[in-house]
Amino acid sequence: VQLQASGGGLVQAGGSLRLSCAASGRTFSTYAMGWFRQAPGKERRFVAAINWSGGTTLYADSVKGRFTISRDNAKNTVYLEMNSLKPEDTAVYYCAADHRGRGTYFIGEYDFWGQGTQVTVSS
Repeated sequence: VQLQASGGGLVQAGGSLRLSCAASGRTFSTYAMGWFRQAPGKERRFVAAINWSGGTTLYADSVKGRFTISRDNAKNTVYLEMNSLKPEDTAVYYCAADHRGRGTYFIGEYDFWGQGTQVTVSS
């Protein structure tokens, strides 16, 4: 599976962005998908995950109520809708795929990674 993240950019605090992650391959619909982020000088951290069907989602406490993960298996794409953005959301955002399909917080369980897209939130 190859993943291509897009949609990042510069936005003011309180604004919104939608990230997309397009996947190649016929097995996309069987994979769980996750979003992680990495701020400068910090480790990569979990943001959100969605199981293979879209029926189960997980969120980091820091983004609950502001971010929404969704997927369109017909388009081989997963999305991250980000609202009420804060300067502390500034990071490179990565999408990832987990062949187990259930969705997980654990970074080590993801098999494939996209290249990352920069999100910068100004105060």
